[in-house]
Order: sequence, then C-alpha cells, then structure tokens
Amino acid sequence: MSRVLFVVPPLTGHVNPAVGVAGELAARGHQVAVAGHASVIGPLVPPGLRLFALPENATEAERVAIVERSKGLRGPASLKFLWEEFLLPLGTASLPAIDGVVDEFRPDVLVADQQAIGAAVVARRRGLRWVTLATTSAELDDPYGVLAGLGQWVADLLRGFQVAHGVPAAAAAHGDLRFSDDLVIVFSVRELLGDASTASPSTVFVGSAVGGQRAASAPFPWEWFDADRRAVLVSLGTVTREAGGRFLRAAAEGLLSLRDQVQAVVVAPPGLVDDLDAPDDLLVAPFVPQVELMPRLSAVVCHGGNNTVCESLAHGLPLVVAPVRDDQPIIGEQVVRSGAGLRIKFGRTGPAGVAAAVSTVLDDPGYREAAGRLQDAFARAGGVAAAAEHVEKLIV
Repeated sequence: MSRVLFVVPPLTGHVNPAVGVAGELAARGHQVAVAGHASVIGPLVPPGLRLFALPENATEAERVAIVERSKGLRGPASLKFLWEEFLLPLGTASLPAIDGVVDEFRPDVLVADQQAIGAAVVARRRGLRWVTLATTSAELDDPYGVLAGLGQWVADLLRGFQVAHGVPAAAAAHGDLRFSDDLVIVFSVRELLGDASTASPSTVFVGSAVGGQRAASAPFPWEWFDADRRAVLVSLGTVTREAGGRFLRAAAEGLLSLRDQVQAVVVAPPGLVDDLDAPDDLLVAPFVPQVELMPRLSAVVCHGGNNTVCESLAHGLPLVVAPVRDDQPIIGEQVVRSGAGLRIKFGRTGPAGVAAAVSTVLDDPGYREAAGRLQDAFARAGGVAAAAEHVEKLIV
C-alpha cells in the first residue's frame, strides 16, 4: 500500500478534517502520518496514526499575544494580519522540518492543509504529488469581492514566498500554494457556492468532515434532554469563543427567554455564563461532543465556522450565524443565500435579537426545508470516505 503524509497547522478546525481522512486511509491499509505542532494537535490525533512533531515557532505566551492582537481586527486588516503575522511565519519556521519528515517518511503523496503553505512549497520544489485539503470553501466563493486588490496582494505574497524558498520564479508565477494542480479536496458542497465560484477541474467537494477515525469526544449528560422541548446549540468554535463572552451571554439569556419551548447547550469557557442558574433549561460546558449532539438538536447558533456549519447542514439543521472575521462572513453569506439560516451581528445583537432569530428558524418551515435540501447534497458528497477515495485515485 501507499504512504500518505498529512501536514496541518496548529488549528483545531483544520486538524479534525485531516485526521478524519487520515484515519479512513489508514483503515484501508495505507501507511499514514500526520505532521504538525504536537502541543496543539497531539490530543487531536487518535492512537494508531503516526505523529511527526514540527518545531514550535512560538511559545504559549507568544500565541496568546497573537490572539490578543487579532481580536479587534475585521475585514482586510484581519486578513493581512492572518497572512503576515501567522501563516507566513508558520510556513517559514516549519519548512526545514517538513523537508526532514519527507526524507524520513518518503510519502507517495503529501496532503497539505490549505494554510500549511510550507508543505505546499516542499511538494512543489521536490516534484512530489500533493493534495490541497481545504477545510473551508471561502477561497473558492469570490472571497475578495470588490476588493480585487486584496486578492492580488495575497497572490503576490504567495509567489514571493515560493521564490524565497527555492521554487523557480517561472513555476511560482503559474502556481498558487492554496490550490494543488493535482487535487483540491473541499469540505463543503458546491450547492453552497455562488455564481462566482473559482473552483478548478481538479477540485472536488466532499461535504462534511464528520466520520473517520478521531480522538475520543467529550462526555455529556444525555439524560438532561427534555423530549418535549427543542434543543439549540450555541458554539463559537475553539478560537472565537475566548473573545465571545458578550455574545455567548446574550445568546444564553435570549434562549432562556424561550425556556418553555427550548433547551440550550452553550459551549463556553468557565466564568462567562456560569451564574445563569437554570439547570433544566441551560447547560453550559467548555467542551461538548458536537457531532454526537447533532441528531438531538433542532437548530444551531454559531460564528459561521465552516466545520460547524457543514456538520449542522449535514444533519438538516437550520442556523443562526454571527460571523466575526476570516472566512466566517463568507460562510455566513452561504448560509443566508441558501435559505438555511439567518445572519445576526456578532458585536451588537442582544438577548432579544438572538431569541427572535432562533424563533424564526425554528418556526418558519422554509429554513428547515432549505437545510433538508442541503442535507441531501451533503449525503451525496460522501464525506471523509469520498475524500480518501480521491486521494487513492491520485496514488494509483
């Protein structure tokens, strides 16, 4: 069988989809390894998958400082910060180690997360077959709109990065590190993309990243659910939630106002909403088994993170999205455009606004019908099994 190397950035939302595909390939008999920053991804990689630890390019204090600097940024400023302060330094720091991992593991194909640009450079420079794993469809859905100059800035930045690290200028001018010429696997469905989609012939849409081999999920008191009320999940993902105290509290208070019809599960770190004493109506936990919860839910309130949106739609659940930054406004627009949910303002919506939006998506059947149509599209897409099959076709 073949050797497949996955390279992921130190971001939970990017690691879980990669691990799902990696586990599926391992179950099919391939030799699979994952390279990443062990301090972040170590707990997310299940037993049985080989982990190559990349050198830490920042201390924990430095990571906290980066997050703090990014909190107030929106729009173009947020995107420039992402590339200049995080992705480029990460790619530069990891490049030599990825070269070493390739020498040791000798993969037949390298699967690089779309933000693991160091791995893409290694593959291009060495003539290695490689796959882009896109954990969000944002880069394919007219991401820059009228800000064409910003899109050109990113493209120029990536060309310069390639040349600086050994890719000939001519080759760099005709290749984009975000999109492999061999295969681009997107965790979404084409039905969510707008008319201005930039998907190439090498792009495949595989739906949700749910499935495959994963690390153990968080415990949950399943007996808490009341069969006579609808359950709603509120989650801001693993990064945004630390800056989302105001919104999480507004959501919790808003859903408590609907307690005669709704139970709410709020994913929040300690200290944000713990004082709202309503044990039968509100369950607050720092972590929940989100995928396992989906069949018990009636709606989801989230920040527009691609994994949560796709997991929800794969279960036919309507959404209320409150995008913050990065790809979230684009994913939020996809939800609204599809008719499967409503968008509210992260920084301004209060309890009454959250309650009104949730009531609308719960009570207006059009939202659930639109989510149901997308559920069918996600089922057809095939998930991690389809992703693994596409990788196998590239190897053979």
